[in-house]
Amino acid sequence: MTVFIVHDEPVGRDQHNYIAHADLAPFGLDGQKEQLWLKPVGDGVYSVACIPFRTYGLALGDRVRLSENDEVSEVVELSSHRVLRMLLMPTPDPGRLVETTDRIRAEISAAGLLSEWSGDRHVAVDIPADRDPSDLYEVMKREVTADRAFREWADAMPFSAKS
Repeated sequence: MTVFIVHDEPVGRDQHNYIAHADLAPFGLDGQKEQLWLKPVGDGVYSVACIPFRTYGLALGDRVRLSENDEVSEVVELSSHRVLRMLLMPTPDPGRLVETTDRIRAEISAAGLLSEWSGDRHVAVDIPADRDPSDLYEVMKREVTADRAFREWADAMPFSAKS
C-alpha cells in the first residue's frame, strides 16, 4: 500500500496546475509518494507550484520533467529558492504546541515568507535567495536544541528518481 503525502493548500494553486508524484523511496521512505502541484511551462516541462514536505532536492519554482507514469523524473532547472523544513515532536501539552506553532507562523509572516503545513506539526518554508531567514532559523533552532523538533534543508540531498 502506498502512502501519499498531499498538499492541501499549495502556495501556487491555480486552476491550470497539474498534479504529479515524487517517489520518496530514494530518500529512505519506501512505500510513500509526495503529491506535487506543478504549473505547465511548455515542452513537457513543469514548474513546482508547492513547497515540498519530504522530497529532497526540489523547491518552489524548480523546473522538472515527468515520467510516463506522472512521476517527477528529473530536474531541468533549479530556481533560486530553498526549502527549510521542521517537524515538531508530539507533546502531551497541546497548549505548548499551539504556542510553538504560533511563534513559528509569526516569524514566517514577519519575514514575508511562504509556507505550507502538513498537519499541525510539520512545516515547509520557501526561502527565496533574496530573503534572510535568520530570525525564523533561530526560533526553529531553539526547538531543536530543546529536543522538541527536527529541522532540515530540503537540498541536503539532491533530487533522485531512482532508489
